Amino acid sequence: MNEKSHIVKSYEEQLLLLKDTIVKMGTKAEKQLELSIQAMVRKDLELAKKIITDDEQIDRYEFSIEEQVVNLIALRQPMAIDLRETVVALKISSDLERIGDLSKNIAKRIISIQEVISSELIKGLEIAGLKTVRQVNLVLNSYLHRDKDITENVWNSDEEIDQLTNSNMEMVLKKLETEKNQIQLTQLLFIAKNIERIGDHATNIAEQVYFLITGDYLEGQRPKG
Repeated sequence: MNEKSHIVKSYEEQLLLLKDTIVKMGTKAEKQLELSIQAMVRKDLELAKKIITDDEQIDRYEFSIEEQVVNLIALRQPMAIDLRETVVALKISSDLERIGDLSKNIAKRIISIQEVISSELIKGLEIAGLKTVRQVNLVLNSYLHRDKDITENVWNSDEEIDQLTNSNMEMVLKKLETEKNQIQLTQLLFIAKNIERIGDHATNIAEQVYFLITGDYLEGQRPKG
């Protein structure tokens, strides 16, 4: 094997490592989100505390991705398609880091809720939360398999999460008019908003993956509820 082919192979291996790290980070972020919804439904304070502690792992993945991207750009001088790969990886890791942070915020809100909350309100938040888990899972698969159809489906489904969020917030606000535990109910408003924002970050990733695959941006205004 000559020196040139060895460099190309090494470069391809670095790109594969970058892709693998993104998938691992995404899988961890998805799991954190899923666990935060479970902790909310079960009122599991120990699980909520574990989610908060485990967020550091997502931060370490983000740092690793930043290092890999810097090395690829500085040492390998990638051409257009590979430059797109590295820049998109940075943007995706930023969104995944925010998904992790928002999942941690949900866990913190759960810990601060001391009283029993209406099962109707929790159920509404669970439905919205599981929908966002599904969106994050799909968009990670679109990145892994380079499937632009999935990215379009995720992009077009963001409106549904917005509508669920609006419905949940309306229910909480109605309860606030009559219930005494207003501090706890207010925490649910924050949880509802965090879930919506996670959906937005999943949609951001869908846009980046679509650009990675096609070199174009998704056309039209992002559907919002």
